[in-house]
Amino acid sequence: MSLFVIGSSNTDIVIYLSRIPKIGETIIGGDSQIIYGGKGANQAVASHFAGADVKFITQLGNDTFGESLKNHFNEVGFEQKYILHDKTTHSGIAQILVSDKGENCIAVAPGSNGTLTFDKLIPFLNEIEKASLVLIQFEIPFETIVSLIDFCFEKKVKILVNPAPAQNLPKKLLKKIWMITPNETELELLTKIRITDEESALKAAKNLLNQGVDHCIVTLGDKGSIWVSSSEAYRFEVPKVNSKDSTAAGDIFNGYLAYSITSGLSFDKAIKLSHAAATISVTKKGAQTSIPKIKEVKQFLKEHEIIQQSTV
Repeated sequence: MSLFVIGSSNTDIVIYLSRIPKIGETIIGGDSQIIYGGKGANQAVASHFAGADVKFITQLGNDTFGESLKNHFNEVGFEQKYILHDKTTHSGIAQILVSDKGENCIAVAPGSNGTLTFDKLIPFLNEIEKASLVLIQFEIPFETIVSLIDFCFEKKVKILVNPAPAQNLPKKLLKKIWMITPNETELELLTKIRITDEESALKAAKNLLNQGVDHCIVTLGDKGSIWVSSSEAYRFEVPKVNSKDSTAAGDIFNGYLAYSITSGLSFDKAIKLSHAAATISVTKKGAQTSIPKIKEVKQFLKEHEIIQQSTV
């Protein structure tokens, strides 16, 4: 079953420090790396590593970063016809600072991601219409996001929306979304409900369902997640691991989730598999360098328990 991932590609310039600096402060130390990233690319590669038939639509710029990403995607195995180019701007770049505790802060210059308009997707709409699932994030223009959601709703294509970075969505758009995967910060913005504990997160998730969303999975970092549908709600708890870098953990969760859905797994098994992949990723450094292969994820699930409990 086919999966389309439509979104951003970045080159991540990563610096590892003892701690995240304060405003106006300079910290010397740590290693640096240049790593392939971008929420769209991270999710597409995660789905691919899981075993999905992924078609990844993204747009690169006119620079060495874009050329390097193009070669990288070719090595991964993505079809080049979906890798678009904007010859008038630079490729997306992200500056990431990572602390010894695995915390991170990220600044992004979107470049060619910011010029990926819906018009550029028109040549692929006949294929998207036949997809089993479309996965999107918010590192491309919001107008493109709105048009994609409208198109998928009109054509009855399931759309999985990872609303990151945080962006408010009008009710008329929410009712067209099949599944949404906000973290606590994004959930607060979407619902205007302050998230302070599991109870408030559950209340906010149900608020999204009341506005028309079919499924909401609230990701809670190392605390797991809450999955809410019209008939049931479950809390998932993940095992504790030695976290080195949380960069892209949410993307890996969404990429594996998209794979699981298109593979026909039940929601509980899909969420557990996705949590296993994300949990493994925080024990490794980098974005795409931390994405585990499906064999490693399945072995993790054999050795660790992800607890599922009903919250209804």
